[in-house]
Amino acid sequence: MSDGDFGQQDWELIQRDTLFQRFFRVDLLTLRHRLYEGGWSEPVQRELLMRRPAVAVLPYDSANGLIALVEQFRVGATRDRASPWCLELIAGIADVEGETMASLARREAMEEAALELGELEPITSYLPSPGGCDERLHLFASDCDLSQVGGIRGKPEEGENIRALTFPMDTFPELLASGRVDNAASLIALQWLLLKHN
Repeated sequence: MSDGDFGQQDWELIQRDTLFQRFFRVDLLTLRHRLYEGGWSEPVQRELLMRRPAVAVLPYDSANGLIALVEQFRVGATRDRASPWCLELIAGIADVEGETMASLARREAMEEAALELGELEPITSYLPSPGGCDERLHLFASDCDLSQVGGIRGKPEEGENIRALTFPMDTFPELLASGRVDNAASLIALQWLLLKHN
């Protein structure tokens, strides 16, 4: 049996317990799954961080040769970076029932950068960390006017303090090489834009 032959029928949930629930939820799953060499595994336990779907968007301005990123404090970056303020894409978690990913991207662009996006170009949809998290991230780009982007944005009542920034397109290979952008969504989108414009 090749790895491509396994599907949802090849694992079994034995028990699920919720260990923690606030903004995020952590479940403890007891499960077993089929083995490559045949048969089934012994029951194993895995913690799973439960997260709603999310969206991220890279705004770029082909007419003016700009890209837009946002910078904000990130608790996950407090341990192993020179600074926990991260450069990243405009992004948000799906928290409005029935809202499409495209609508969420447009709403977050207004909240984080006071930016009206143009047509949304799907880049990909992927699991950022499937070893312990069920989040799926939907990644877009949008060619739009960035000439007025800048300043401090976000929702203070939600603890947001977001700086909207633009960078010349011809300098972002150096920006990538600098290590200041070190999250998967931003790296994927910027590499996509490099390929698109080369």
